[in-house]
Amino acid sequence: MTHDPRTVDADASLVDAARQMRDGDVGDVIVTESGQVTGILTDRDIVIRAVAEGREPGSVSVRDVATRDVRALEPSQSVDEAVQTMREHDIRRLPVVDDGRPVGIVSLGDLAVERDPDSALADISTGTPDR
Repeated sequence: MTHDPRTVDADASLVDAARQMRDGDVGDVIVTESGQVTGILTDRDIVIRAVAEGREPGSVSVRDVATRDVRALEPSQSVDEAVQTMREHDIRRLPVVDDGRPVGIVSLGDLAVERDPDSALADISTGTPDR
């Protein structure tokens, strides 16, 4: 699990969310409203649901393009439960929430590092990104 995940308020613009992703060197942010997890936004969401549609990222809110039906885990849940949830719902990232507030995020890469540290995905997930 990645602790202290990047978050963005649902009312923020896509530009604000993209800056959070850039500054955190991540491809997703957890969307919150009043501190509670309400969605997740990926760099792909911004491109497919806004930029490719000709929408101006500075005037589109995160709420307008984020995935709202988000599955989440609690800190006490096991890695096996994370794997099962990801498989059942065909998802790549799971916010970890404590009383509705984000405390972490689990990605496919995190699971690869945990379960198959010699895999290509684990290597990519632990490597330094090229810039």
